[in-house]
Amino acid sequence: MTIDNQPTKVVTGKVRLSYCNIWQPREDDNGVEKYGTAILIPKSDKETLRKIQAAVNAAVEAGKSQWGGKIPPNLKKPLRDGDEERPDDEAYAGHYFLNANSKQKPGIAKPVGKDANGKTKFQEITDTTEVYSGCYAKVSLNFFPFNGKQNGVAAGLNNVVKVQDGEPLGGRASVRDEFADEEFDDDYGSDDDFMN
Repeated sequence: MTIDNQPTKVVTGKVRLSYCNIWQPREDDNGVEKYGTAILIPKSDKETLRKIQAAVNAAVEAGKSQWGGKIPPNLKKPLRDGDEERPDDEAYAGHYFLNANSKQKPGIAKPVGKDANGKTKFQEITDTTEVYSGCYAKVSLNFFPFNGKQNGVAAGLNNVVKVQDGEPLGGRASVRDEFADEEFDDDYGSDDDFMN
């Protein structure tokens, strides 16, 4: 289903976030500050992939007017194959992925039950450690045509709803994991709860 009958908008199924940069903007190659994340879509999630393909096709049709009335050769599309493009990255195995960006900070929330009408209620997430590279979410995206050195379709990032924790990607190891086998003098405090 597309959002509000807009054929270029999609809400994904459960996807994994990678290179998650949704709390603070970063400068892109053109010096523009943007929020963004890579989105890993399991190849088994045929419904999300179908919706994305339909939205990309709608964006291509919309782009014809700015591309001289026809689809350019070598049109750049956002959906890429993780097995082909990131063969050494275990997280990308068995996934398609795309990069989604926005100049505005996305809405970031989590589901917190249902209201009296059976609709899902959401709570805004403000703790920047709660949504990270490796966690799972549902994401709303908007696909749009662009002109540049290469013409193509890009994915705009709208909102992120965290649905599950996951193994952090690309981050540092925890203190406990890195020092579990190290010997330390016994002259430190005895607070067993420290960094559990």
